[in-house]
Formats: sequence, C-alpha cells, structure tokens
Amino acid sequence: MSSSEDLETATMRRVYWRLIPLLFTGMFLNYLDRINIGFAALRMNHDLGLTPSVFGFGASVFFLGYMLLGVPSNLMLDRIGARVWIPVILVFWGVVATLTAFVQGATSFDAVRFLLGVAEAGALPGFALYVTQWFPASYRARAIAGYIIAGQVAAIFGSPLAAFLITMTDRGFGLHGWQWMFIIEGLPTILLGLAFLFLLTERPADARWLAPEQREWLQRKLDEECAAAERVRRFRLADVVTDGRIWSLSILFGCALVGIYGLLIWLPQIINAMGHMSLFEVGLLAAIPPALGVVGQIAVSRSSDRTGDRKVHLGAVYVLGAVALALSAVCPNAILAYVLLCVAGFGIFAGNPLFWSMATAMMTGTAGAAAIAFINSVAQFGGLIGPWMIGWVKGTTGSFEIALLALAAFLIIAALIAFAMRVAPRPAAAASEA
Repeated sequence: MSSSEDLETATMRRVYWRLIPLLFTGMFLNYLDRINIGFAALRMNHDLGLTPSVFGFGASVFFLGYMLLGVPSNLMLDRIGARVWIPVILVFWGVVATLTAFVQGATSFDAVRFLLGVAEAGALPGFALYVTQWFPASYRARAIAGYIIAGQVAAIFGSPLAAFLITMTDRGFGLHGWQWMFIIEGLPTILLGLAFLFLLTERPADARWLAPEQREWLQRKLDEECAAAERVRRFRLADVVTDGRIWSLSILFGCALVGIYGLLIWLPQIINAMGHMSLFEVGLLAAIPPALGVVGQIAVSRSSDRTGDRKVHLGAVYVLGAVALALSAVCPNAILAYVLLCVAGFGIFAGNPLFWSMATAMMTGTAGAAAIAFINSVAQFGGLIGPWMIGWVKGTTGSFEIALLALAAFLIIAALIAFAMRVAPRPAAAASEA
C-alpha cells in the first residue's frame, strides 16, 4: 500500500463488498417474510374469513413476539459470536415463515405471526451489532444503508413476486396461491442460514480474505474508537435502562415504525382501494414507494456521513414523510394521492440508516449489544400500533383517510424527538464512576 489513505480505502472497500451483500440478502428475506402477509391478505382474508380488524391484530401480534427476544438474542450473539448465532436465527424464522402457509383461521394465524416475531427478533439488532465489529463510525451509515435498503427492495420486488406466485400456483397440489407464496418465500431463508455458517467471518482478526496490514489497520481503528468512547464513559448493562438517550431513541423509532409498518403492510390494500385493479397492477404500484425509499436511504445516508449530522437529517425526512402522508389522505384525486404516497415512501424509509447509525453509537461492549436490542425491542410498540390501528380504522370507517392522518401524526412526534434529543453521553457520569 502506498499510503495510509490508500490502505484505508482499499480495506473498507474490501470489507464492504465481502460483508454487506451477505447482510443485504439476509435482510431482503427478513422483510420479505415479514411483509408478504400484506399481499397475501388480498386472497387469504377471504379464504380464512378474516375481517380487517382481525387481520390487523394478527399482523401486529408479530411485534409482540419481536419485543420479547431482541435483548436476549443480542446478548447471546455477543457471547457466542455472529457466525453461529445469526444462522440459528435465520433457520428458525425460515421454518416459521414457511409454516404460515398452513394457518387455518384467526387463532392459528395469530400464533404463527407471534412465533415469527420471536424468530426474527434477533436479526435486525444482530446485523447492526455485527456492523459495529467491522465498520468504523465514519463508514457506518453507508454500511447500514447498504443492507437496510434490502427492506425496501423486498417491498419493491415482493409485491410483483407475490402477485405472480399467488396467481400462477393457485390450486397447485390442492393449495391456494397464497399458501404456495409462503412456502416458496420461506424456504430460501433456511438455506441462507445454513450458508451463513460458512460465509460469515467473526471479526477482522479472523479475516484471511484481508491482507495482514489491512487486518491490523482495521482492528486498530476499531479498538481506538472503542477506547475513545470508553474514556468518556464506560458503560454497564444497568446503563441501558437508565440512559435517557436510549429511551428517547426507542420512542422516536417506535413512532416512526407506526408509519413504516402501517404503510408497508397495508400499502397493497390502500392502493387497491383507490380503484379496481388486477393483482399485478397493485403489485407494480406498491413497488414504487419503497423504491423511492431506497433512493432516499442512499442519498441521505451519504449526506449524513459527510456532515457527521444524524439528528437534523433524521427529523427532516420524517417531516417530509408526515406531510406527504397527510396530504395523500385528504387529496380527492386518486393519482395525486398515489404520487404523495410515493413521496411519503421516500421520506419514511430514508431515516432507517440514520437511526441505526445513532443506535450503534450509543454504547460500547456488552452494554452496546444490549442497547441496540433494547432500543429495537421497545420501538416495536410502533409495529403493534401501526398495522392494528389501520385495520381498526378501516373496519370502523370503511376508508383509510383517518388512519393515514394518524400515521402522519406519529411521524411528526418522531421528528420532534430527533430534533430535540441529546446524542452524546454525559461526561459527568464518567467522572462520578471513576
């Protein structure tokens, strides 16, 4: 290497293209298995006799299971390592996702969705923790954006794929098309989990695919950042539940998740209510808002890494999403209302890498692992509220307008917290502990 700058650039490029595609694939299947229920509902609800409110509750109960296992899962990952624990997570959720094909009614639907939440609880915080072991802070938003966009890519391709599978496999071997969709989309997660056993590398010191000087530079850089953070404050597990920043970020993301999951899970039905369309037409239209979210995540995360700012960027994109959702709700023209939903998709999803960059920078060590999972687990109240609220409002009023306005209100709350919250730890606490 000709210089330290060349060494850094080459190392981070190598790490990015080795690890991020793997995490992207895992996140793609994670969101596909999580949100395909929204498209299945176009046929499944009729076949199983599920009302909008019953479906909304079943979609939300996923997040109850998700809230319970996030912290224990990340502590287990911190203890035994990502190369073993992440594959366990993938295989477990792949099995449960596949079994969704065989639900018989409201009770079994609720049970399987709860188990899927339990199974997936460790994936997103586990991926985030893994990134902190490989990417210095100045690269982290871009790294997280590189795999977190898979959620939106899953929504882009998931709707047309679901439409194709439901239509083309219907009545194959006596199963409905939506049943085949769950089977075909669940099995790859199991296979990926087995592949991860051989493809993941635990930490830079183990990376034989890096040159010795690259391994040394990266490990030294990560160790220096960790030491610098701990000079300000050495965190304990108890600090996770007493640090106001952790609660602020948890509530912020929970409010954002009301909008994120409310829109993701109900988007096919919201679009379908705008006019009489085929499954394929609904699928294509439902792909555009998350596609714009991918653009937003890449552009906003790069801007945030350049400036070092997370808070203002995060608050701004949530304000944009809220305004677009509110205008879409009251717009009398279906085409313009759909365009506004697309703008909302850009704003709502653009905030995800910024949030995770903030969450992974809060604490270090085992406390950091617990903090990431704790924030994610507490925030899942947004997943409980969003899908259920839209189902309840739709069943009560017969339309989506009031529900969309409520989603916009939660996004505004998230934006206000982002603008106001404290990011840095309190040095005074470090002094008192010294």
